[in-house]
Amino acid sequence: MTTRYKITLTYDGTNFAGFQRQPHQRTVESVLTKAVNKMAKDPAEPIVIYGAGRTDAGVHAFGQVVHFDLPYAISAEGVRRGLNSLLPVDALVKTVEIVPDTFHARYDTVGKRYWYRAYSNEFVAPFKRNFTGHFKFAADINRIQQAIPDLVGKHDFSTFVASGSQAHDHVREIYSAKAWALPDEQEIQFEFCGSGFLYNQVRIMVAVLMEIGQGRRAVDCIPQLLAAKNRDLARGTAPAAGLYMKKVYYEAKDLQADLIKD
Repeated sequence: MTTRYKITLTYDGTNFAGFQRQPHQRTVESVLTKAVNKMAKDPAEPIVIYGAGRTDAGVHAFGQVVHFDLPYAISAEGVRRGLNSLLPVDALVKTVEIVPDTFHARYDTVGKRYWYRAYSNEFVAPFKRNFTGHFKFAADINRIQQAIPDLVGKHDFSTFVASGSQAHDHVREIYSAKAWALPDEQEIQFEFCGSGFLYNQVRIMVAVLMEIGQGRRAVDCIPQLLAAKNRDLARGTAPAAGLYMKKVYYEAKDLQADLIKD
């Protein structure tokens, strides 16, 4: 009889080669898998973890969700304490829940939320370099705020997906998209909530919005970009360091409650 656990994980992606396991690379999945198996006393059948989604090298998370099965029952608090005693300092288990064995961290999602921090300055500030995307030229928040609503809704985001994507269907729905400025920090921040996101989609959308803010694209260009379904028309990709997986939703009521706040 196995017990299924759902954990919410936060990590600093700076020194990880992304979430997904890769040969000879330090990834979130490999580090967490090692910790889970060590906590379980290295069982005969290695324990496999399943994540809600992948993050690239340098991308951070406040709310990555993972599930795995243990061959016996430990309290949720015992799992949280056990894993945190084994994980490195750049990863932390925030919460643990015991869930039905039908739960799946990836396939049961009803939405995801991402946050992006864009920092504009001629040079990179030492304490921002790992946690913001650097843009050499400042952007006009008013132009960005005029353009960003055009991303909301159900669209084919083929123009906004990087090569290497394994998705055959590029239709996704964005429920909310917003941007605001923090002038004292020289930052423009973005938040996107949607049904799901394609490979590098958020970073490509941010790159286009920053180009709009810098006057390099027209404010009304996004509908044309969406209609074109051509990645060559949106070549830029914002730096990984500014991106954070903020939250994964499994209950429609939780998603709706946050969208009302948006």
